[in-house]
Amino acid sequence: MNEKPDMKILDEPEDNLILVVDDTTTNLEIVFNILTNFGFKVITEHDGKRAIQIVEDTLPDLILLDVMMPRIDGFETCKMLKENSATCDIPVIFMTANSDTDSKVKGLNIGAVDYITKPFHEEELLARIKTHLQLRNLTKTLEKRVVERTAALSRALKDLQESQLQLVQTEKMSALGQLVAGVAHEINNPVGFIHGNLGHASVYFQDMVNLIDLYQKHYPNPVLEIQEEITAIDLQYMLSDLPNLISSMKEGVQRIRNISTSLRTFSRADSDRKVSCNIHDGIDSTIMILKHRLKASEDRPDIQVIKDYDKLPDLECFIGQLNQVFMNLLANAIDALEESNIGRTYLDIEADPNQVFIQTLLTEDKNHILIRIKDNGVGMSADIQQKIFDHLFTTKPVGQGTGLGLSIARQIVVEKHGGTLEVNSVLGKGSEFIIRLPI
Repeated sequence: MNEKPDMKILDEPEDNLILVVDDTTTNLEIVFNILTNFGFKVITEHDGKRAIQIVEDTLPDLILLDVMMPRIDGFETCKMLKENSATCDIPVIFMTANSDTDSKVKGLNIGAVDYITKPFHEEELLARIKTHLQLRNLTKTLEKRVVERTAALSRALKDLQESQLQLVQTEKMSALGQLVAGVAHEINNPVGFIHGNLGHASVYFQDMVNLIDLYQKHYPNPVLEIQEEITAIDLQYMLSDLPNLISSMKEGVQRIRNISTSLRTFSRADSDRKVSCNIHDGIDSTIMILKHRLKASEDRPDIQVIKDYDKLPDLECFIGQLNQVFMNLLANAIDALEESNIGRTYLDIEADPNQVFIQTLLTEDKNHILIRIKDNGVGMSADIQQKIFDHLFTTKPVGQGTGLGLSIARQIVVEKHGGTLEVNSVLGKGSEFIIRLPI
């Protein structure tokens, strides 16, 4: 045997564990001495099956494997190691006195990385071991870097998606808020003018009625032309009906004022700070905005909105953003109900009406508010329930859904308010979304 070379083949050989398998004790001793003198940790074994058991308990960094052994030979031992996912990546170098090409090809096809022919030289043995250990360490390093880079890319993708959602949500709320606030402002001016003038008109009308009564009292028999005009305009009916007209106009104006108030409540510009608010006001303003979708049509009766509100404390929150969540969940509930109506007649729907249940609760520990929004629409499968909060996932046809609504809703509830947004659904029975907000 040659003497141990002066150059240092590996930086830290003591960190590498090598398993040597050979049924000849002399060969084991020679290889053991070479490797341990160089600084490797070495395990030796005479038998292939015993070697497999050792490998399963203690994974070596490299295996030197004799080809010719009793019970199971080196080829079979190597094949069993490569079939095990825990040991398949360990490099195997065959040690053999048989250097024919067929044996080498067979060993390499099974999964061995190299051959060392007996009797071997110490420098060659160490050089081959060094090469394959470096390749294995490089592979490990690359795998680790790939895992780390994949994790980093996954985090970056998640951050990007969240940033996109935040940008979309911010821009959407900003544009919607400006639009709704502008509409509310434009409505407010003429409505305020009409509302104020109706009060004066009512007073003026009453003064005119009093004046007519005085004329009729002091001049009970007017000239023929006046009598004909009284008959033509049906004065008595006019006097009795005009108060009703003014009252109806007042009621209509008040409804417009309520809508304007709901619009302003819905679009409150509070993106930079939380404000104390009544959650019920936000829900009611959202229902008011969606009222046109709840009204009866030629195909179906009204969608019934059933509210069960608990007595809740005011909540410090971004009410404009929560209103967006309510809008999304209620709009989705209406969509689900409309989908469930396909193939049903008006009478069928009337017998089993479309309903949206909205319930608010204060938890027993008084630390959280629960908001449940439930419909009796088409419901969802378990597979869809697992995906509905995913970025860009939608079950709606192209052009009818972006896949951002529920993703943004969850981000608002979870990240902006420290709450949770969950879904319970049964296919064909309906869906329930549960918002949990900390007080």
